Amino acid sequence: MRGIRRAVLDVTLVRPELVAEVSASTAVDQGGVFRLPVRFERWRLGVTVDEVPLFSGGPSAAAG
Repeated sequence: MRGIRRAVLDVTLVRPELVAEVSASTAVDQGGVFRLPVRFERWRLGVTVDEVPLFSGGPSAAAG
């Protein structure tokens, strides 16, 4: 895409302690970045960080 500039974002790495549910489109660009906004839905206080599947297994790994 010619003429589109992306802003450089500051990143702060944190230790995961809370689990949040988000909604997102499955549309991902070639760089692995979501093409549409990811939206916060709610805190999942009954779920621990260790119970959350990782994305490394593909899209179906985090489904459910």
